[in-house]
Order: sequence, then structure tokens, then C-alpha cells
Amino acid sequence: MKKLFALAAIVLAAGAHAQDFPAGKPVTIVVPFAAGGPTDRVARDLAEALRKPLGGSTVIIDNVPGAGSSIGAAKVARANPDGYTLLLNHIAMATVPTLVRNVPFKVESDFEYLGIVNDVPMTLIAKPSLPANNYKELTAWIAANKGKINIGNAGVGSASHLCGLLFQSATKTEMTPVPYKGTAPAITDLIGGQIDLLCDQTTNTSPQIEAKKVKAYAVTTPRRLTMPLLKDLPTLDEAGLKNFEVTIWHGLYAPKGTPAPVLKRLNDALKVALKDPDFIKREELLGAVVATDGRIEPAGHKKFVIDEIAKWTPVIKAAGVYAD
Repeated sequence: MKKLFALAAIVLAAGAHAQDFPAGKPVTIVVPFAAGGPTDRVARDLAEALRKPLGGSTVIIDNVPGAGSSIGAAKVARANPDGYTLLLNHIAMATVPTLVRNVPFKVESDFEYLGIVNDVPMTLIAKPSLPANNYKELTAWIAANKGKINIGNAGVGSASHLCGLLFQSATKTEMTPVPYKGTAPAITDLIGGQIDLLCDQTTNTSPQIEAKKVKAYAVTTPRRLTMPLLKDLPTLDEAGLKNFEVTIWHGLYAPKGTPAPVLKRLNDALKVALKDPDFIKREELLGAVVATDGRIEPAGHKKFVIDEIAKWTPVIKAAGVYAD
């Protein structure tokens, strides 16, 4: 009986501690990519928006890049499940299980899901000298140049690599992938005509489109974008490539076993942050759309990621290109 009372006291104490979370202590968000990139920028915007709903606690960003995001994700999976170490990752959570053959964690079972943060659209662009002026003409050019087309990307597992893989799969066209160490050199070579095509995030492509340094053909969202610069670009679906949709979404995660009251506190704080006008404005400047649907709930977030894993696994396996 004494043991039962002692156990009950421990559980109650833990619950009380969880309800006080974060009690003024700093919270760390691990970003599994280098500082300065699109995901890092989203994380820093989110960190600022989370301060107030987390009682003014400092939110620190810890960049842990490598192996298609698996190094940083593994660090969080192994972290103490107390809510003070979180992970902000993008679509890599759905692709790492296939891209990294010896991934040191299980996406479905080693994390607690806190909610989707945003969606970043992609744009299909080409070198300025490419003769096609719209997607219909691009389709004809691709058909006439099969076996001679190359498509750049920012490295294995990057957003541009994934979009390029899906584009080749959807068009049933094999293109030569040209990987770079980041988006900047890929876009530089695209502008210079060294590569033919690139499919990348609006955060990276919009300045080049606005400056008319590249040709833009379509966006990868189900509906046209509302941002003035890209509002006249058709979606790939309406341009003729049916059911083609790619967005680079970002989600927030905690280690498996984090106490339920802490998870609720974090999810509540996230939902407040996603309604913050300053955060929404910053994300719009990045070309991102802040999440407002059922994916901001843990169950909706997890179902979405599992569906995305099912979508990307056959595409990556067919390509046979891995990050390890």
C-alpha cells in the first residue's frame, strides 16, 4: 500500500511539473539543416512567435545538418522526453525512411507529433534560353529532347531533388540529375544555361522569377497562388500534369514519451503562434502558407506524414538514389 501511495505521489508530482512547463527554462528547436536556409528561417520565425505563448521562455535554434536531416532528427529522438528539445523538419520526415537506408530512428513511432506549421509551394523553372514559353510548349520540348535533358537539385534529399524525382515520374521522362551543394549554385548554373530545369521552393525561385533571370512555367500547388508575383502562373495540374502536387511542409515534433500535459502545452502554444499576425506576415514574405487545417492537431499531423511516406517511398525506390 505504501508503494502505491509513493507511486501515486510521483505521478502527481510529474503531472504538476508538466503543467508548469516550461517554467521559464529555454526550449531548443533542433533544425536538421544548415543555418540560413529556408527551414532555418521558418524555425527562427516560429521561435519568436512561440515565446509569448510559452510564457516568455527563450526558444533556441540548434542547427544539426547532415544525411538528409537524419542526424538532427536522431538527436531529438534520443533526447530527454521533457519537452525542452524539439525538432522542426520539413518533408524529409516522409522521405528519410527511404532515402537513408540505415536511418537510426522510426518516424512513425519515435516522435510525438505536435502539428504542421506551414506549406511552401514549389515552382518549375528553366534556363532563360530554353525555347518553350509556357508549359504546353515545355511538354513538346521535353518530348523532342528525351535523353538529353538535365535537371538540377540542391543535393540528395533536398526539396528540389524530391520535386525533380516526382516530375520525372509523373511525366515518365528520365532526366539526368545534376546535384549541387545547395540551391544557390544550382540557380546560378540554371541562369547561366549549364542546366535545363529546376523545381524548387518559392522562397528560392521568386527573386529570380521577378528579375526575369529564369523562365517560370507552373506552381506545384492544387490552386494558384495569391502572391502578386506568381498569381498568373498556372498549376501543373491545370496545365495538364494531372494530380501533381508538391509542397514543402514543416512540422514540429517532440521525443517519444514526452508527458501528455507537456504535449498539450506545446500544441496549444503552436496554435497561438500560427495565428500571430507577425508570424503570418513573415511566412508570406517567404512565399509560405501558414497551416490552418486539421494538420495543426497531433493526430492530423501524424496521419498526414504517414500518407506522405506512402506517396514518396515508391518514387525514391524507383530512382534508386540514397542519402547514405
